Amino acid sequence: MTYYDQVAEAAAFVQSRLGALAPRVGIVLGSGLGAVANAIADPVVVPYGEIPHFPQSTVVGHAGQMVAGSLGGAPVVILQGRVHSYEGYAPREVTFPMRVLGALGVRAVVLTNASGGIAQGLHVGQLVLLADHINMMGWNPLTGPNEPRFAAKPGAGLRFFDMTEAYSKALRALAAEAAREERIPVADGFDLAEGVYLATPGPSFETPAEIRAFRTLGATLVGMSTVPETIVARHMGIEVLGISCVTNLAAGLGATPLSHLEVQETGRMVEQRLAGLLKRLAPRIAAKLEKEESAKP
Repeated sequence: MTYYDQVAEAAAFVQSRLGALAPRVGIVLGSGLGAVANAIADPVVVPYGEIPHFPQSTVVGHAGQMVAGSLGGAPVVILQGRVHSYEGYAPREVTFPMRVLGALGVRAVVLTNASGGIAQGLHVGQLVLLADHINMMGWNPLTGPNEPRFAAKPGAGLRFFDMTEAYSKALRALAAEAAREERIPVADGFDLAEGVYLATPGPSFETPAEIRAFRTLGATLVGMSTVPETIVARHMGIEVLGISCVTNLAAGLGATPLSHLEVQETGRMVEQRLAGLLKRLAPRIAAKLEKEESAKP
């Protein structure tokens, strides 16, 4: 069975569980942020272990299940936890869930993550919109044969494709608007900051010397996920919004050693804030997609 066939089989299984529900908006929840799924009304829960070929989350803080239902009145599908290459998964396994979302008909995704803050002025618990990323993982999930059948819209699925706007400006504008209404607190009023996320393979945290180098490269946040999902989503033509939760100050910038426990604790501290933001944001994204769909000839 080919990789494409595995994705199709997994998507068909999930759709059989969702019934008539056809979400166009997907959300991926990072470390410590899984409780956002509790905001879903009329949830349909599908454990990853029941989905054919689906990779299983092994990291503490990742529930490992798909939750679909209504968020703010909009149909959504949530991945409550992701997998990483440091768990022993190959690149195509890491991005398999994103391929399945595309096969289900998702046309916009919100990728959340826990990150270390590099830029001065960032504080623990702050939410930051991703404006761009730097891939320092040492691999690209699209290495190997290209499969154009993964395209979610005409013109996507290309061997070589543009990443100038990896993170949608339009979705960032909708998120900023929702954050102001939700009154998400930041240092200066209620406007979410934007940043550049640098991805490392993990699982070890970075050294202070590496953080100084990453700052020189222009990174404001550092983490171990999101970038592979973004690359694959853009390959399919799916719009991406990235929201990073600063769960700790990066190595050498704080007074205490880094730990995954700190990441989880900070995630729990802000997950209700994130849930409120996503509840306002999901119907806006859904309305945008519906408008674009109705405008097609």
